Amino acid sequence: MPHCGNRTPDGCNVAGTIERLADYCQSRDFQGWDPYDALNSPLLRMLSLGLKYPRIAVIQAMKRSPINLRRLFLVKQGHNPKGLGLFLWGFAKLYAIDHDPKYLEPIDRLLDLLDQLRSPRCSGNGWGYNFDWQSRAFFVPKFTATIVNSSFIGHALLDTYRFTGRTRALDMALPIQRFLLDDLHRTGDRDSFCFSYTPVDQLIVHNANLLGASLLIRLHAHDASDELASTSLASLRYSMDRQRADGSWWYADTDYQQWIDSFHTGFNLQSIKYFLDEGFVPQYHDAYERGVQYYAERFFQEDGTARYFHDRDLPLDIHSFAQAIVFFSRLGDAYESLTDRVLQRMIELFYDPRGYFYFQQRRRRPIRIPYMRWSQSWAFHALTEYRLQTSRPQISNEHHDVPTSAPA
Repeated sequence: MPHCGNRTPDGCNVAGTIERLADYCQSRDFQGWDPYDALNSPLLRMLSLGLKYPRIAVIQAMKRSPINLRRLFLVKQGHNPKGLGLFLWGFAKLYAIDHDPKYLEPIDRLLDLLDQLRSPRCSGNGWGYNFDWQSRAFFVPKFTATIVNSSFIGHALLDTYRFTGRTRALDMALPIQRFLLDDLHRTGDRDSFCFSYTPVDQLIVHNANLLGASLLIRLHAHDASDELASTSLASLRYSMDRQRADGSWWYADTDYQQWIDSFHTGFNLQSIKYFLDEGFVPQYHDAYERGVQYYAERFFQEDGTARYFHDRDLPLDIHSFAQAIVFFSRLGDAYESLTDRVLQRMIELFYDPRGYFYFQQRRRRPIRIPYMRWSQSWAFHALTEYRLQTSRPQISNEHHDVPTSAPA
């Protein structure tokens, strides 16, 4: 098992862990199962009768099972667009560190896959999940574009262009604005509104709203339209106005979704940081800092174990650890100790010597199923972000020239 000692540019043998994880995922062409893919089973689709609560029941039963029953129920492994975006982001960061051309092959493969898996029924570019998904609020058919998936993929595409100069990545990122601006519902008014999660709902989910806003403000650097700036700022304002006094946000404004969890808090803060880094909204700096303090103080045990919820520990979920590493490693020395402790605990709790990461540790048993999106892509995103940040300052903020032998 990799050991995390004193911080070095490769802290915790991160480079070796990344290499083994990359080999594991590339050997499978980034295909795998997902905690929420139960409705990809023709048997479970039939048993659920197309009804809301039976759908929820089969999804949750499969998600919570410590035994992977997917082969039994004929669930095929597949490419999950959000996972592909996180893998793309990770390989782009690895290329930024040492400019090794070997990373360009998986980058181009992932760009090809994302191009093939664009949602067919949306304006511009957007991406969904490779499975039907039923929540308490709404049903989402597979490959319906979501603001969360499209925003994460958009950020990955922008950084791929930034670090590698692949203009194809920028060309795929820019049309995402049309999906966000034209297809999503808005709750609020012209000066302050919340984007919907998908074109088929009208929920108010703050991390989704802020992720969409943050992508628009980054796209504004490449397409300086008044619409991008004004829309992103109005969307940001809606969720900032609903930040709680202690620095937190409810997950959503509906009564049954008023919880506060770790990784969605991290998404909110990461999104606000994009605005601040781009030179916008200095009036929100204090609110942002209040949120960072809440995140750091409420969600982590002394040894670096990341809590799922603000008021209880379980389940331990790799998402909580991975997003914390991504966010706090970007904040530098002030959170160096916390970042290193979370990284060490993620490896101790979730890493399998065969080269992959587990899903969850629950009260009575762990779930050691190696989900490709939820576990592998998030661990890869976190570990590569850690390496990127601990390799600075030699990494430029501008994209690097692409070797002439590599197609752009």
